[in-house]
Amino acid sequence: MITVALPKGALLSDSIRLFQSVGLDFSAFQDSANRQLQIEDPTGTAKALLVRAQDVPVYVEYGQAHLGIVGYDVLREKNPLVANLADLQFGGCRMSVAVRAESPYRSVLELPPHGRVASKYVHCAHEYFDSLDLPVEIVPLYGSVELGPITGMSEAIVDLVSTGRTLRENGLVEIDTLFESTARLIAHPLSYRLNGGDIHKWVEQLRSATLNC
Repeated sequence: MITVALPKGALLSDSIRLFQSVGLDFSAFQDSANRQLQIEDPTGTAKALLVRAQDVPVYVEYGQAHLGIVGYDVLREKNPLVANLADLQFGGCRMSVAVRAESPYRSVLELPPHGRVASKYVHCAHEYFDSLDLPVEIVPLYGSVELGPITGMSEAIVDLVSTGRTLRENGLVEIDTLFESTARLIAHPLSYRLNGGDIHKWVEQLRSATLNC
């Protein structure tokens, strides 16, 4: 039986629809009365784990799941030892640098050396500013990072942006994009090489379903 790690949150509905398109039904996770975190497909050929998005690559890397669906942003931040098999072409968003709309900064290179940048994506932020040879202090925040510039604790933030509505409603504007992010299909490398659980068949079906969407 193949095991799949599915992400809670924004990617869940599209992930369930994708698996339904290849004959695996995990829609019970969308039932408000359901409290199970592990369910079997009605056909008995697969089971799914419902986990936090940041934990999907952990379950895959440690072999508790053959396959997983996770945002590219999580892969960039965590750099897990997993096989990135396919861009699933949903869940589109971007990793951006944003500042207060009334600030004087309209380019990342205008940010002051050794200024502060708030982010929950600490690794991505460090990597980006190191590539620019711009020394900044990355302030790790795991709640509403928009409060960094609003309160004056930081000059900027690095955060995931979808529509940009939250930024606008809090008086922030984007000044650069680090990378674009979409949902990715990942696999445990050894399971994929050994084709455990007939994983190759499912991967090809999922790839085909993505291309036909």
